[in-house]
Amino acid sequence: MTVELNEVEVLLVEDNPGDVRLTMEALKEAKMHNRVNVVMDGIEAMEFLRKEGKYADATRPDLILLDLNLPRKNGREVLAEIKADENLKCIPVVVLTTSEAEQDILKAYKLHANCYVTKPVDLDQFIKVVRSIESFWMTVVKLPPLPR
Repeated sequence: MTVELNEVEVLLVEDNPGDVRLTMEALKEAKMHNRVNVVMDGIEAMEFLRKEGKYADATRPDLILLDLNLPRKNGREVLAEIKADENLKCIPVVVLTTSEAEQDILKAYKLHANCYVTKPVDLDQFIKVVRSIESFWMTVVKLPPLPR
């Protein structure tokens, strides 16, 4: 099964309700038809990706937007688990976080993040950043096919 250009499954891993709302609004205004699932912490993210518990019927995402500062299991741990898992490691992971710390950026890339984006504080800039992520990852980049 191939995903059509305008049908992209996104998993947003974000614990800040305001950032969730802004990200959803920015994605909704785009011309593409994205289906966005939201989980609020790292443990839920891994349950979703592994289709465990209440996420048994979860759809495999084509792209993951991952915050680093999450409760229960932080984004670095989630990223490490995703990239160590043979069934998940091909899913592109965009780290979308407030941290501009060099050690966080370096660590994310060492854990094989596909890119690292700092969330702007300004509302308009935040929306612009989310739209640019969407534009790049959903129109320019060729995403890996879903496993059979």
